[in-house]
Amino acid sequence: MDATIQIQQSGTLTLPAEIQSKYGIKQGDTFRLVDLDGILVLTPIAPMLPELAREIERARLEAGLTVEEMLKGLREQRERYNQEKYSR
Repeated sequence: MDATIQIQQSGTLTLPAEIQSKYGIKQGDTFRLVDLDGILVLTPIAPMLPELAREIERARLEAGLTVEEMLKGLREQRERYNQEKYSR
């Protein structure tokens, strides 16, 4: 596909609706702009936080822990780590 876009006064650009639809681009999506010696490439940045949150919740449920138990365990682990790393 070949499309022409124009930078607006505010510095924003609008991707054609066809491209947004084709790639599932929604308002608020984040991209990295890579400059390859004058060739500009937009690369989507996948939001990892929701995926990470789902993985933590899955692990918590598999372990049969409450949120409070999980947080207590994390605090204890952090204390052990700090003791090992910084108590020399």
